[in-house]
Amino acid sequence: MDDAVQHDTLTAGSSGAVRVSVVMPVRNEAETIRQVLQVPALRDDAVEVIVVDGGSTDGTADLAGGLAHRVLAALPGRARQMNAGLGVATGDIVLFLHADTVLPPTALNDIRQIAQSDAVVWGRFDVDIAGRSLLLPVVAAFMNARSRLSGVATGDQAMFVRRDVLERIGGVPDIAIMEDVALSKVLRRISAPLCLRTRVRTSGRRWDANGAVRTIATMWLMRLFYVAGMSPDRLARIYGRLRAG
Repeated sequence: MDDAVQHDTLTAGSSGAVRVSVVMPVRNEAETIRQVLQVPALRDDAVEVIVVDGGSTDGTADLAGGLAHRVLAALPGRARQMNAGLGVATGDIVLFLHADTVLPPTALNDIRQIAQSDAVVWGRFDVDIAGRSLLLPVVAAFMNARSRLSGVATGDQAMFVRRDVLERIGGVPDIAIMEDVALSKVLRRISAPLCLRTRVRTSGRRWDANGAVRTIATMWLMRLFYVAGMSPDRLARIYGRLRAG
């Protein structure tokens, strides 16, 4: 089933602009996917939207079918799904977008800034987190500042990379967790990221469901273990237990 095409309902046009392939790894995202895919930024003629479903059981792939140029099926795992989308992408720039993250209207022009100079090959947006907790604006501000200082982005910040660079480095590191951090560390050896101050809006559902303080502590613990050299497979098992507990 890996990489099998389920839908091919739209034809991407060409307006002469730098083309952007939006790759969205999904699994059971029926509640959010239509809202994310219907934003004006993704209706542009120079955008190719590729949804990669990792075994949804809630009809996510069917909902995406009429809104994406391609919907693929892949084995579950965000890095694996991202690479499946990269494998069929035709755009000059690849934007990795989470299924609960909404792009701003100016997203395409913002992303295309990396085409203006060969010195910068990747970037990410600042992020707002939409949710109930009063801590979420603080969490978002800290994420944006930390990313700007460290040159490491998270998937919530909608990372974008020149496709030829992604292909040259072998795609997204195929690991069970922390693929965004691992990819950032590879890319920052090539160039510093373009840290856009334009904001994407991502869902705070994990903070709302598990508690803001607990979620923050879990994320910091995962990063600490990762930096200490713990294997991504073991990290993923620990993360699963922490979320379930």
